Amino acid sequence: MQTASKKVINGWAMYDWANSVYSLVITSTIFPAYYGSVTGDGKDNTIDYVNFLGGRFVNTSLYNYALAVAFLIVAVMSPILSSIADYKGNKKSFMNFFLTIGSIACACMFFFDKGHLNTGIITLVIACIGYWSSLVFYNSFLPEIAAPEDQDRVSAKGFAMGYIGSVILQIVCFLFVMKPEWFGIKDDYLPAKLSFLLVGIWWWAFGQFSLSRLPKSIPAGTENKKNIIVNGYIELGKVWRQLTSMPVLKRYLFSFFFYNMGVQTVMLAATLYGTDELQIPTANLIIAILIIQLIAIPGSYLISKLSTLIGNFKALMVCVIIWICCCIAAFYMPAKGINEFYLLATIVGFIMGGIQSLSRSTYSKLMPATKDTASFFSFYDVTEKIAIVIGMFSFGFITEITGSQRHSVLALAIFFIIGLIGLLWTRSVEKKITNETL
Repeated sequence: MQTASKKVINGWAMYDWANSVYSLVITSTIFPAYYGSVTGDGKDNTIDYVNFLGGRFVNTSLYNYALAVAFLIVAVMSPILSSIADYKGNKKSFMNFFLTIGSIACACMFFFDKGHLNTGIITLVIACIGYWSSLVFYNSFLPEIAAPEDQDRVSAKGFAMGYIGSVILQIVCFLFVMKPEWFGIKDDYLPAKLSFLLVGIWWWAFGQFSLSRLPKSIPAGTENKKNIIVNGYIELGKVWRQLTSMPVLKRYLFSFFFYNMGVQTVMLAATLYGTDELQIPTANLIIAILIIQLIAIPGSYLISKLSTLIGNFKALMVCVIIWICCCIAAFYMPAKGINEFYLLATIVGFIMGGIQSLSRSTYSKLMPATKDTASFFSFYDVTEKIAIVIGMFSFGFITEITGSQRHSVLALAIFFIIGLIGLLWTRSVEKKITNETL
């Protein structure tokens, strides 16, 4: 196949521009800091508890559990939704639905305050479901618009566009939070609330632009004989059966399951770790996240280049080894160690975008030629989401039983080590198959 026109490629990449503001503002910076402020007592070295649905939780653990529930819902839904989208060729409709409910949920975070914890948790869960469900369909467009030899480059372009777009809006939100007097704002909570509202508007508006450029998918079938729910899992079963005859792809998914468990959990829990455990001031935390975003842009391209020089698996192994070192460094990092935090943010930023981009394109290249791209990416997505569920629940649980998030961070290094072993195993199988075919 030939890679699609520049207009289509740019339109596809613009959805990263649209949705990445959720990742930065809601997942990584302002919302977690705001959540910690709203649910905490403002005192250092104390454990803050909240009551939710009749239970009493450490506030950071409740945050982690809420996200884990959201990812579990996505994991259950995505095989059903993607099989329908493949069968009827309506990926764009599903993508539009989820980006819309996600953006509305972000906008509704405006109403989250000390007296409305339920609002904060519910909108957090819905926004997470909308974001990640939309990515199932977005990612599945990659093998349809880019030839295999161009998929690393196109995937990296999407992540780069996402970092640029999210940084632009983050700077605007940063001004709201740090210089509210410039805008005549006197309410301490209003700057953060306005940021959530802007995220919703930005995500939806640019998402519509991206959808207008994406091609219409070709239906994989014309007659649906099965019950929708049953058919969804039948499609997932078909993908699994195909994987059993593709040892390289199967082993790659095993390793991806573990190292991505670490990557995504770090990204989702890092802000609360910085504010509550390391006691990093909000202003410094936002600066560190901006460093991560800016460094991630060249990082995603350089790691893509590295994969061209040494191969995808070796490049991924380099990234995973660096992640292991980062977890160990975070465990030993002193409280209020702002300079050390900046240094760690720089390293994380360099590998964060690269490992995600390269993981996506590696999977895309290992996939067989098929019309059912959404079902294959659904399997990838389910693998990713179940890993996140385990990662977030374990992070919250270890925090509750030890009273410290440091032990949770150190435990993540174990996931990365298993992922590294899996990549070594995958590469050895690939080399063996290559030698047998020569």
